[in-house]
Amino acid sequence: MTTKLESVNSRGFSIELSSGSDLKRLKVPNGTRRILVEGTIGALRHAEFVEDSVLELVGSNGVIRIDFSKGDLSSDSRKAKRGDEK
Repeated sequence: MTTKLESVNSRGFSIELSSGSDLKRLKVPNGTRRILVEGTIGALRHAEFVEDSVLELVGSNGVIRIDFSKGDLSSDSRKAKRGDEK
């Protein structure tokens, strides 16, 4: 049972993909082109980088893991990806 405090602190997520071909494991009926997944992982228990290459968000109701490194957070890295380099 979810407590009132836990629901207030609950962390939602959404994932939107342009194509079903970008999914590894999800059954989509009728060949839907655009994919949207929404949910909640519950109250955030902790967030950490695993082996410096995966961001892991652990909640009371689940875990999200993203192939994402600490270097992706640097301003130089973000500028290069946007094409803002001078």
